[in-house]
Amino acid sequence: MPNWTDNYEHLLCVGETELEEALAKAQSLSWKNFGKRIRFYAPSFKYYKTGYFHSSPAAFPSISITGRFCTLKCKHCGGKVLNTMMPAATPEQLVDLCTQLKQKGAIGCLISGGCLPDGSVPLGRFIDAIAKVKQDLGLTVVVHTGVVELSIAKRLKEAGVDAALIDVIGSDETIKEIYQLNMGVQDFDRSLEALHKSGISFVPHLLVGLHYGKLKGEFKALQMISKYEPSAVIIIGLMPIHGTLMENVSPPPPTDIAKVLAMARLMMPNTPLVLGCMRPKGKSKGEIDVLAVEAGVNAVAFPAEEAIKQAESLGLEISFSSLCCSQIYEDIRCNLRNV
Repeated sequence: MPNWTDNYEHLLCVGETELEEALAKAQSLSWKNFGKRIRFYAPSFKYYKTGYFHSSPAAFPSISITGRFCTLKCKHCGGKVLNTMMPAATPEQLVDLCTQLKQKGAIGCLISGGCLPDGSVPLGRFIDAIAKVKQDLGLTVVVHTGVVELSIAKRLKEAGVDAALIDVIGSDETIKEIYQLNMGVQDFDRSLEALHKSGISFVPHLLVGLHYGKLKGEFKALQMISKYEPSAVIIIGLMPIHGTLMENVSPPPPTDIAKVLAMARLMMPNTPLVLGCMRPKGKSKGEIDVLAVEAGVNAVAFPAEEAIKQAESLGLEISFSSLCCSQIYEDIRCNLRNV
């Protein structure tokens, strides 16, 4: 098998047979290091129902601390994702909203928001409120940071945040062209370093096909991520969103997402690996999800029924959760404690 971690061009051109070999190697590594088990996640910020599991309407919602506001207006999102979140524009509103959610049965939440011109989510003035939510309500709190400084990462750690999420881009051209952000790959590297140094559990996200549906910089991003011992890695795929500048872009083919999943496992054999919630819909979703199971991922968010059936056919131990899929590292830790 080629040493694909050092041969980017070859990976882009692999055929079906070589991809099958890579997936088989990734699966073998995963089962060796984590056992033959997989966890499926369905947090409540998206409706999900199959014959196997359905999401709870209140268990794990998402909150935006900037409402619908985002400076960047990235071409693939345009701030549209913020429309799906509950707004909490002040620290007081955040505490009140989390209190209400807890009373309705929430077990946790994702705290996110739009970005400032420097690529950061303006978390600073909310950190004391987040600490209060953790201390008084006991919710599992996952925070999306954007580009982040060490001082903020340390405060999030002290506040008791369960995991920090960060999108990582490995191409300067993509950062400027799609994010319309005057920064470079090194700024994302520094953010990963800051999260690592702070001691907080952090879970990088890598969006396959961000550059107009094409592979560009994904493996550079994985190389950066692998330096900093993340708690888990989540792979997602470009999902064209109506009303954005990229609504008519073709999403990456399932095989491209599978290549990145295989590469992530080969580069980080001991790191929990997840197929996250954002990925192409329609017919390709089932194919992507089945390929992910064949790659030996530790978890899939909102899985297609075909993927669950594939996991059953492989004899995997299957479980379901209403938490955010970023919590796979904690679920694996709990499994090890109970062995």
